[in-house]
Amino acid sequence: MAAINPSVFLLTVNGQIEGANFPEYDNLYCKYCFVYGHDWAPTSGLEEGITQITCKGSQSSHKLIWNFPLETTFKSTNPTGWPQLVVSVYGPDVFGNDVVRGYGATHIPFTPGQHTRTIPMFVPEPTWRLQKFTSWLMGRRPEYTDPKVVAQGEGREVTRVRSQGFVTVSFHIITKDMRKLGYDTGPSNTANTPSATSSWSTEEQPYSTQ
Repeated sequence: MAAINPSVFLLTVNGQIEGANFPEYDNLYCKYCFVYGHDWAPTSGLEEGITQITCKGSQSSHKLIWNFPLETTFKSTNPTGWPQLVVSVYGPDVFGNDVVRGYGATHIPFTPGQHTRTIPMFVPEPTWRLQKFTSWLMGRRPEYTDPKVVAQGEGREVTRVRSQGFVTVSFHIITKDMRKLGYDTGPSNTANTPSATSSWSTEEQPYSTQ
């Protein structure tokens, strides 16, 4: 019986938003969402979420720990529009208002296996000093209406921003049927050749707990 050629490949993303480093701020939480191209579609898991509020521990220096899980699977016919993870961090200002403390984005790793990404964060800045003082006084800091704009290039060149903080994310990536569709994202060595009994390449198999 002839083998059926797949029409799509799968990308499974597991991992966690580990934490952040914002020396000037505390009591922060993080929102996340995935941005992907028109040929991509989620098949399981969550596309967006929000972490708990966390504060700096006495032994963790400036680090904020969330350890918030990520788990989702996508399908696609081609790699164009490869998914990105967009994170935005929020916390209280001196008046108790929730304000954005940073935006950032990173592409989901292309190769299967374990990966860690440290995402530089930034915030939009007012154009004029008077606007900066007014926004501070009113508790209305400049922010994006849709955080997904962070993963897009259009209009970003006219936005004035300031860098502050980092968010650390760990990924465990598994792909399926990419090689059958002509895409090879694995290391170029013989140890990672496709298994004869599985459409998952050997480097894409879940790690054994034994």
